Amino acid sequence: MDERAALRLLSDELEGAGDDAAVVDGLVVTTDMLHDRTDFPDGTTRYTAGWRAVGASLSDVAAMGAEATAAVAAYAAPTFDRDELLAFVRGASDVCELVDTEYVGGDLDGHDEFTVATTAIGRTDDPVPRSGARPGDVVCVTGTLGRSAAALEYFDRAARGTDDGDDADGGDEGTEWLLERANALFQFCPRIAAGRALAPHATAMMDSSDGLARSIHQLAEASDCGVAIESNRIPIDDAVREVADGEDEAFELATTFGEDFELVAALPEDALPAVREATDVSLSVIGSVRTATDGVTMDGDELVDRGYTHG
Repeated sequence: MDERAALRLLSDELEGAGDDAAVVDGLVVTTDMLHDRTDFPDGTTRYTAGWRAVGASLSDVAAMGAEATAAVAAYAAPTFDRDELLAFVRGASDVCELVDTEYVGGDLDGHDEFTVATTAIGRTDDPVPRSGARPGDVVCVTGTLGRSAAALEYFDRAARGTDDGDDADGGDEGTEWLLERANALFQFCPRIAAGRALAPHATAMMDSSDGLARSIHQLAEASDCGVAIESNRIPIDDAVREVADGEDEAFELATTFGEDFELVAALPEDALPAVREATDVSLSVIGSVRTATDGVTMDGDELVDRGYTHG
C-alpha cells in the first residue's frame, strides 16, 4: 500500500490520528522522516537539509495553530563528516530561530543512506483540526505556492550542467548559481506566526505539504464538506514562472507538486480583517466551503485529487 492507504489504516486503529500533529493535554507533538534519495536532490547542502527537515515538523505545529516550543532530530549517515554535521545543526538551529523556538539536539546513528527523523513540540489550549470546516466559510492559503517545484527544477538543471534561463551561462559558475538558487528556494519559513493568527478564527487548518489540490481534498474529507476553488485566486510564486514552460505548467506545479509548507485554512469571511491585521504573511482567499454533495471543484469542474505521496 502507498502512504495514504497506510495512513487510513492507522487512523482506524489509533484514536485521534489524522491531523498534522498529535495533541496531548495541550502539548503538540509531530514527527517526520526524510531520506537522501527521495527528499534531498543532488546539490542539497547539509545546511538546507537541516533547515528543511526541522522546518517540515515545525510546519505541522503551525497547522495546529500552536506556538512552537522546541525541535530535535535523529541524524543518520554512512559517515559523520565534521563540516556536514555542523552545517546540518546550523540549518536546523536557524530555522528554529526564525520562528522563535529552539533546536535542542537529538541523536546520531550510522546508516547506508543519509536519513533524518525530526520531532517538533508546541503548545496550544485550542488546537485547530482539519475536521471543522463549515459551508459558507472561505478557504485561504498563506504565502505563495510552487517554490519547491522551482527548486527541484534548478537542482535538475545543475545536475545536467545546463540552464534554460538568462541568469546563468553554464560551466562551474552557472552550476554554482543554480545550486545557490535551488537551496535558497528549499529553505522555507514555517508559518508559526500565521498559524497563531489564524487559530482563534479558523474552523479547519492543515499545511500544504502534499500539494494544494490534495490538501483541499484532505480537508474536505476530514470535514465532510465540499470545496469550490477559483483558479485565478491561487497565489503562484514568481520562481515557478522562472522555470515553467508557460502558464499552464506553472499552475500545475503550484497546485500539485507539494512540499511548499504553506497553511490551508477555512474560516468565516468576516474574520479575514482580524487575521490579516495579526500577521504580515499574505493570506489569499481561493474559494469557499460547500456542502458535501457539491464535491470538490475548481472553476466548476471536478478538482482531481493529485499531489505528493510517499511510496
